[in-house]
Amino acid sequence: TADPAEVEADLKRSLEAMVQQLFGDLKAEDMRWVDAYFPFTEPSFELEIMWQGDWLETLGCGIMQQEILQRAGADQNGKCKAWAFGIGLERIAMPLFQVPDIRLFWSENKRFLSQFEDGKISTFQPLVSLKDYPPNNQSISFWVPEGFVDNDFYDLVRAMEFADLVEEVELFDDFTHPK
Repeated sequence: TADPAEVEADLKRSLEAMVQQLFGDLKAEDMRWVDAYFPFTEPSFELEIMWQGDWLETLGCGIMQQEILQRAGADQNGKCKAWAFGIGLERIAMPLFQVPDIRLFWSENKRFLSQFEDGKISTFQPLVSLKDYPPNNQSISFWVPEGFVDNDFYDLVRAMEFADLVEEVELFDDFTHPK
């Protein structure tokens, strides 16, 4: 169909059905569409599901730009409409295996990674959260230059050898000398 509203409705209906099949008994109120931007689709959306009391992005999608279809030879008369989507395997695995944080998939956390073997599907043991262990709070103080952005420090922590052991970095106080 060439009607963009019908294509959008088909896109959303199809992807909601797929997500319901993947994640089981999701109610309509456990899913929501969020406007997004992707360079090859317009309009673009993200589908989020309610998981552990918060919204989790599961996929991105949209109606393909007409120029892309024409350059691919799929639409010579400008009337064809198509949609595209991408779904992250990590986003699927999180609710299915109760993985509490997507960053674990890219970490070197031995407790997490030891549950996976090449070429073998095994019974997954939900990861024991670091929050289940007593906190080891370390406070640091330092001087920062004007124009310093908190994310500069967070990037520094992420680059450290021990970064996979850090669960949270929080600014809980700041002081500017009145001079």
